Amino acid sequence: MRNLIKVLLVSPVIFGTLMAFCAIASAGEQSTSLQASEPPLLANPEVKSENNTQENTMAQVNSVSALSDVQPTDWAFQALQSLVERYGCIAGYPNGTYRGNRAMTRYEFAAGLNACLNRVNELIATATGDLVSKQDLATIQKLQQEYSAELAALRGRVDAVEATTAQLEAHQFSTTAKLNGVAIFAPVTVFTGDNARGEKISRTPIFADRIRLNFDASFTGEDQLRTRLQATNLNNLSGTSTFTPEGDLRFGGPTYGTGNTNQVVLDALLYTFPLGEKTKIVLEGNAGAADDFTNTVNPFLDGDGDSGALSNFGTRNPIYYPVAGSGLAIRHEFNKNLELTLGYLASAPNNPTPGNGLFNGPYGAIGQLTIKPNERLTFGLTYVNAYNSDLTAGSNRANLHSALLSDTAALPSGIAGGPSQGNTGVTQPSGNATLPGGLEALRGQSLPVSSNSYGFEASFQISPKFVLGGWVGYTNARILSTLGGAIPRGDLDIWNYAVTLAFPDLGKKGSVGGIIVGMEPRVTGVSSSLRNVIGKDQDVSLHIEGLYQYQLTDNITITPGVIWLTAPDHNSNNSGTVIGTVRSTFTF
Repeated sequence: MRNLIKVLLVSPVIFGTLMAFCAIASAGEQSTSLQASEPPLLANPEVKSENNTQENTMAQVNSVSALSDVQPTDWAFQALQSLVERYGCIAGYPNGTYRGNRAMTRYEFAAGLNACLNRVNELIATATGDLVSKQDLATIQKLQQEYSAELAALRGRVDAVEATTAQLEAHQFSTTAKLNGVAIFAPVTVFTGDNARGEKISRTPIFADRIRLNFDASFTGEDQLRTRLQATNLNNLSGTSTFTPEGDLRFGGPTYGTGNTNQVVLDALLYTFPLGEKTKIVLEGNAGAADDFTNTVNPFLDGDGDSGALSNFGTRNPIYYPVAGSGLAIRHEFNKNLELTLGYLASAPNNPTPGNGLFNGPYGAIGQLTIKPNERLTFGLTYVNAYNSDLTAGSNRANLHSALLSDTAALPSGIAGGPSQGNTGVTQPSGNATLPGGLEALRGQSLPVSSNSYGFEASFQISPKFVLGGWVGYTNARILSTLGGAIPRGDLDIWNYAVTLAFPDLGKKGSVGGIIVGMEPRVTGVSSSLRNVIGKDQDVSLHIEGLYQYQLTDNITITPGVIWLTAPDHNSNNSGTVIGTVRSTFTF
């Protein structure tokens, strides 16, 4: 008989506890945030009253009305009321709340159940028999019968989930790192037009690829270490056919090998970690870029070649490109409407020879304020200071340092002595020279050039399926050396602008249509000392790009696109060039 009394006493308490706990867990699943560090508190008879003011527990709640966040309209109100007022098994937080709308861990469940079992033992010891009624027993028996099938099915599902989880854990790539990758395959051809030398471009189609493998690791859950391996077989078109940075594809070169070797190299290497709640630090070990830490204000079209725009110019304002290499960046969010980014990246930080290193060699430093008045409107105010680091888009004049080092850029002949020793014997330009005055003798030499760039970027999402954007950029480039009297010092004024249209979910969810119209970097003015040596770009070449990125599956996109350069290298003597491609992107 005594055993029977114990069973009668224990059954409703345990059942009520489990039902209430299930209510807590179910409510927690509906919550959008987990606060596992704040477990729900249950009454513990061992806690003394003098501890009631401490942070860890509070005394038993005598009435459910003492819990400020529990209302009579709550679906679990009656269960809580029974546990609180009938069995004395539940307590709240020190501030008088219960917090029923949060998830509960297995540890918390065990702690709560233990507290209630302690209460059960107390009830049994005092032989309080009036807590149990025939109605309680009937209810328990009825519920056990009605839910026996569901409970059995639930146990089976839980067992299956545990087995699957165990298998995934046993075969996962890493416990601290995730592997993801992007593979691009794209036929590329020039349909018509001249290169920067005024020569007809071969129409021979080529087949390009670019493969990226990203290893993303986290040590605290808030940081990220990214190691990227990359291989490509597509050199920049400026080095093989067009002979001008204008129109270069974003997923192109360099190949890092002899010919189209698809040599695997370490590309991006960076570590991002928080410094407080609103500041992030980015350490760039290799192949860093401004878009690693700065909002380029070109949503849907800046996909760094994997998605969005096809060209360097269409991807982002060219003044971002001089910021490349290794260094440090800071991203601070004052609030949801204002953000500041600062960064310094050097292109040859590991080279200790004169004219190189972290501070004496090529570098780019950026500062940007990103302003978001609302969710649909974004502005960027950008400043970039660079040394021997060019825009990688626009005319050869606008990329003077790189053009002189190139074997293929369209430079004029005319200075006595012919090409310098830096030339490797590539066929020299024709009479349609793009830099009048004669710089061919300087080819292969490193001309020190510093620049200050100023940019304004904007994006306005007029509707869910239409985004209007664009930018304007101004660069003042200064020649710092005469190279022994071969060229005078002076300044070049370089402008670029673009208007972008993006059409999200065009035709299918996830697809994007895009149109970019603008002028790639163009030298609009030079110092008087440089008028007869370098001069300015006399004509305006428009960059007109159209693309449609079709979301074939969750992991495959097909992007046909066309780029039209109306006067290649900002020279109207060159016939307009039309470049076409179909980019297929596979992500995993």
